[in-house]
Amino acid sequence: MNNSLQIKALKYGDLLHYEWNTDLLEEGDGYVFVLGRYGRKLQHHTKKSIFTVNNWSIEFFSSKHWFTVSAAIVDGQINEYYCNINQPAQINGSEVSFVDLDLDLVQRGGVWMVIDEDEFADNAVKFGYPQPLMKQVREELAGLQERVATGQFPFDGTIERLMARIPHQEAEIINPTA
Repeated sequence: MNNSLQIKALKYGDLLHYEWNTDLLEEGDGYVFVLGRYGRKLQHHTKKSIFTVNNWSIEFFSSKHWFTVSAAIVDGQINEYYCNINQPAQINGSEVSFVDLDLDLVQRGGVWMVIDEDEFADNAVKFGYPQPLMKQVREELAGLQERVATGQFPFDGTIERLMARIPHQEAEIINPTA
C-alpha cells in the first residue's frame, strides 16, 4: 500500500477543519476506500491541536454521495461507524477533501443515532447556510439512514471485506502500561 492519500475536512466556505493521512485500499467510480493506520496523527485546525488516533479505520469517501463513513476497528472488530453528512467529496490525485455539514450518523454499541444537532444549528447561523442547503442536509441524512437500514453500499459487507487488508503484524498493539 504505497498510495498515500491526504484527507481534508473543511467547514462551509472551504475553511480547513482537520486533516490526516491514509492509504488507498480501493478506488471505484466516484469513490475511494482508505485505511487509517493505527497511531496516525490528526491535525485539528479548529481546535489548534494534533491528536493521535489509536485504532485502525476503513474509511469511505464519495464524489457522488453526501456522506462519509469511518469504521473504527478495535481488536479486529468494527467498534463504531461514524458517518459525516457532507457535500460530495473532491477526489483529486493524492488529496480527498469534503465540506462537513455537522450532522453525523453514528453507530455505537449496535445502536445508530444522529448526533451534533446543536452544532448544525449553531453553524447554520455562524456560516450562513442557505435554506436549500439545510433542506438538502436533512434529506441526505434520511437517505443515509435508509441506506444503512437496507444494507446498501457501502453497508453491504464491503467494509467488512476490506478489513482483511489491515496489516496483521500490526493489528494487535500491546499497551505497555497494562
